[in-house]
Amino acid sequence: MNDVLLIALFAFLGAAAAGLLGAGVLRLLRHRSLVVSLSVVAGVAVAAMLAGTLTVAWAMFLSSHDLYVVTTVVAMAALVSLATAVLLGRWVAAHSRELTLATRSFGDGGTFAAPAGQPTAELAELARELAATSAKLDSSRERERALEASRRELVAWISHDLRTPLAGLRAMAEALEDGMAADSGRYLRQIRTEVERMNGMVGDLFELSRIQAGSLTLTPARISLYDLVGDALAGVDPLAREHGVRLIGDRIDEVPVEVDGREMSRVLGNLLINAIRRTPPDGTVAVAAHRSDGGVVLSVTDGCGGLPEEDLPRVFDTGWRGSHARTPPAGAGLGLAIVRGIVEAHAGRAEVRNVQGGCCFSVTLPAA
Repeated sequence: MNDVLLIALFAFLGAAAAGLLGAGVLRLLRHRSLVVSLSVVAGVAVAAMLAGTLTVAWAMFLSSHDLYVVTTVVAMAALVSLATAVLLGRWVAAHSRELTLATRSFGDGGTFAAPAGQPTAELAELARELAATSAKLDSSRERERALEASRRELVAWISHDLRTPLAGLRAMAEALEDGMAADSGRYLRQIRTEVERMNGMVGDLFELSRIQAGSLTLTPARISLYDLVGDALAGVDPLAREHGVRLIGDRIDEVPVEVDGREMSRVLGNLLINAIRRTPPDGTVAVAAHRSDGGVVLSVTDGCGGLPEEDLPRVFDTGWRGSHARTPPAGAGLGLAIVRGIVEAHAGRAEVRNVQGGCCFSVTLPAA
C-alpha cells in the first residue's frame, strides 16, 4: 500500500510540474489562434503523462530498455494527440473565420446568414443568436425607415397646413390695415378661427412629442366608462350636428376603469372627431363599451365606407391621413397617432378593422 501511495505521489509531482508549465505557456499564447491553444493542451496532456511516467520509472529504477519502451509509447501517443488537436483546431478555426466574415457583413448593414455545419454546439448556438439578432435589427431598420418616411411626410403636410392659414391671416391683416375690409368683424372672427386651428395643430405636435419622448405623465383614477363616454359625446355633439351625423351611444356598460381621465377624454374625442369627419351626412357614428376577457373594450364605428386593406396597418402612423384617392380632412394626421400613444401608455392597445359600411376603431384597456 505504501508503494502505491509513493508511486501516485511521484506521478502527481511529475504531472503537476508539466501542468504548471503548460498553464504558463497557455497564458503567454492566450491571444493566438485556437489551433495553437489546442496543440498546447494536447502537448500538456502528453507531457504530464510522460513526466509522471519518467518520474515513477526513475523512482523504481527501471532498466534503460524498459524506460526507452515507455518513452517511445508516450512519444507515439504525443504525435497522435498533437495531430488530432491540430486537425480539430484547424476545423474549428476555419468555421470560426466563416462566422466572422458573416458577422462582418451583418455589421455593415447586411443580413446575417449563418454558415452551415458548425463544428461545436457553442458556435452553433452563437450562429443562431446572431441570426435572431439580425432579424430583430432588420425589423428595427424597417421600422426606422417607415418612421423616417412618416416624419418627412408629416413635415411636408405640417408646412402646407400652416402655410395656407398663415397666408390667409396675412391677407386679412393687410386688408384690415389698409381699411379695405368691408366687414371687419367677419375678418376678425375668421382670424380667430384660423388661430385656434393652428393652436390645435401645435398642441397635437406637442402632445405627440411628449408621447414619443416617453415623458407623458399619467394620473390614473378609477372612473366609470359610462361617464367618460357621455362627456365625450356631449363634447362632439355640436360638430356632429354641423356635419349632419347621428351619434349613438346606447351600448355602454357601466364598467370601471383605472385611467387618466383627461388623456382618455382626448382619445375618445380624437376617435369621435375622426369618425364624424369621415362619415357622410345622414350617417351614423356608434360608440360601444363592454368588458371582455382581455379587459375593457371601447369601440367607435363610423360610416366612412371602409379603408383599403393595405392602409389598415398604417392608420395609427404619425401623419397618416388616408389614401390619395380621398380628400384629406382638416388636421395634420396626428390624432390617431396620439390615440395609440396614450392607449399604449395605459398598457392597452388600439386597433382598427373594416366593418359593413365603415370602420371600427377599438381601444382595449386593462380592467380596473
